[in-house]
Amino acid sequence: MIEKETAFYSEGSRLKATIYYPDDLPDAGNLPALVINSGYQGFNEFYPKLFAQRLTEHGFVCLGFDYRGMADSEGEKGRVLIEEQAQDVRNAVTFIRSQNDVDPRRIGLIGWGMGAANVVLAAEKGGDVAGVASLNGFYDGERWLQSIHTYDEFVKIVDEVKEDRVNRVLKGESKLADTFAHYPLDPATGDYVEKELSQVYGFGHPTRLQFTESILDLKVESVVAHLAPTPLFIAHGERNSLHPFDEARSLYGSAASPKTLYTIDGRHNDFMYGDHPEFLLLCDRLRQFFDEAFSVSAAPARSISA
Repeated sequence: MIEKETAFYSEGSRLKATIYYPDDLPDAGNLPALVINSGYQGFNEFYPKLFAQRLTEHGFVCLGFDYRGMADSEGEKGRVLIEEQAQDVRNAVTFIRSQNDVDPRRIGLIGWGMGAANVVLAAEKGGDVAGVASLNGFYDGERWLQSIHTYDEFVKIVDEVKEDRVNRVLKGESKLADTFAHYPLDPATGDYVEKELSQVYGFGHPTRLQFTESILDLKVESVVAHLAPTPLFIAHGERNSLHPFDEARSLYGSAASPKTLYTIDGRHNDFMYGDHPEFLLLCDRLRQFFDEAFSVSAAPARSISA
């Protein structure tokens, strides 16, 4: 895999990015491209690079980037808003489309974790990608938060968010909280994060409580039908206790696109290793999905005879 460090701007913030090319890069351009998006913490080093290592072998150009405010990307540290990350994704699509060696008709989106919602939102707004893959996500923020907290915990969270909104209006600042204050990790995910991700540069910065309000406002299922006719691939770990499988099932039921629901034999990220059989199977399914989606998007338009 060939790596090219680069950057693009998203609403005034310069975002660090990497374009990943196949080793056997042809002299001529017009290659299919995938914009791969990480989850909550939003780092290129998390999963975009991991997916790119496998998917470039299948001939795709891949773009990974750090969301605004993450690692060395510009933007306020600790400010994490889903709606702003969706803007970053849309701008990443515009950037990769501008590359001379990329076929603008064959661009797809992959989103992992919280990024699974981001890519649906970005594609629904932009309408300019050929396929969307949402992996291990949640799609109704309030429902998801209720599913992983007790009733008393959830009520406390809502009260804290209301208080933080008042403080933002009267004092101009949202409170910084522990990275996972309202986004608690299940034991399996927590172990993985501590072992594999906690040493990644920039990981673990405190997050402002406005982030939780952004989650509560998230209603992807209310817009996913507008994604049609863009094909949608939904993949989810069947034993995922961080983002329950019902999230994927519910999104699938609301989608009007040509759609696929693929069940991963795993939890949230216990299979996220480059040589893990489930990860390799997932990448094969992604390749098949985007090959099919791109064959449609790149087909010559049919003329209608009088």
